[in-house]
Amino acid sequence: MDVGVEISLYPLTERAAPLIHAFIEQLSVRPELKVVPGSLGTQVYGEFEQVFTAVREAVRGTLEAREAEGGRAAVVLKVLGPL
Repeated sequence: MDVGVEISLYPLTERAAPLIHAFIEQLSVRPELKVVPGSLGTQVYGEFEQVFTAVREAVRGTLEAREAEGGRAAVVLKVLGPL
């Protein structure tokens, strides 16, 4: 089943832009997914398991990086499917 997920990442820091770009890059390297960056969120399209595996890994990596820096981030997901 194909789905679309819109992800909004809010690193709770003044240096948010590099963290957001790194997050999008983690998703964009996966050729099986269609990744569409936007001004308020990034849309990811593909097969359910592939999308959620990629999103889980990207979110986990981002939260672990923020934790190592003593920071936090909020992540908002909206899911549309089946497509």
